[in-house]
Amino acid sequence: MPPTPAGQLAVPRLHRAARIEDAVHQFVERRLRRTGWRTNIVAYTGYGAPGWVRVLCRVLLGRPDTRQRARLEKVRGWRSFTTLPAKHVAVTVEAGGVRHEARTDRSGFVDTLVEADLPPGWGAVRLSMPDAEPVEAPVRILDPAVRFGILSDIDDTVMVTALPRPLLAAWNTFVLDEHARAAVPGMAVLYERLVTAHPGAPVFYLSTGAWNVAPTLTRFLSRHLYPAGPLLLTDWGPTADRWFRSGREHKRATLARLAREFPGVRWLLVGDDGQHDQEIYREFAAAHPENVAGVAIRRLSPTQAVLAGGLPAPPGRSVEGPVGQKWFSAPDGAGLWKLLREADLV
Repeated sequence: MPPTPAGQLAVPRLHRAARIEDAVHQFVERRLRRTGWRTNIVAYTGYGAPGWVRVLCRVLLGRPDTRQRARLEKVRGWRSFTTLPAKHVAVTVEAGGVRHEARTDRSGFVDTLVEADLPPGWGAVRLSMPDAEPVEAPVRILDPAVRFGILSDIDDTVMVTALPRPLLAAWNTFVLDEHARAAVPGMAVLYERLVTAHPGAPVFYLSTGAWNVAPTLTRFLSRHLYPAGPLLLTDWGPTADRWFRSGREHKRATLARLAREFPGVRWLLVGDDGQHDQEIYREFAAAHPENVAGVAIRRLSPTQAVLAGGLPAPPGRSVEGPVGQKWFSAPDGAGLWKLLREADLV
């Protein structure tokens, strides 16, 4: 690498996989734009507090006759991954009367904090750019008085996805019709009861899934009557320094960020025992005991546990966590609700 001129910062060299991906995208983008494809803003649910809001969206290329057409038909998973990002384009964010300009990254994403004073509850910010229809992105603004929140995993916690079984997981992600996905019994009722018991409590959904499937997940959660809330997903494909992103690091970093952003909120962490949720939650509980109200683990069936590469868990009960928090384990939402209620967490 040539020496960096004085006064300039060195620009990190992209991983080979990222450079190949960028070259392919650039080649395809030039040809698609010549055939009339234009940019389309995909808004994701953001969140914030009085004084600031985190805005999330992605800019993609699409056909002029389909980019704004509502698609009511069933969607196969693989379609979510056949997208082309619009890299390094400007997006105007309007929130609370304030205009802010952001720029997409190499994957077409905007993830930015905007100083804006929005009232607590559900609101919206406006996203616009030349050559694209403006859209509104929903945002959940937490009241400073809120002291309880729910942070939930998605895969095998609220939706049966058979992760981390590679072949079946690939089938569920890329092939299976989204309307055929099954909800974990009782979890939607559990979350609804929790937010009713704690007025104003937010629900955040944390997953190692890609942002490509955010619209599918949003429709699934709505169809199965889960409380609305921001999705905290990750990008798909190579990063600047590696072939693939680390799902565990994504979850760790997101939990740490929420602890910084909402230091007064104690989270009920909900996951399952089929992946690494227990390990990640235990680490977070030890590092941030003041931010953990409890940990609720959905226990997989013996068959599910074996197929997922683990061993069946012992019968569920309330136990002490690493620094005194209550940990709960049950096979479904009804069982977890019973344990939470007995522990006076509702």
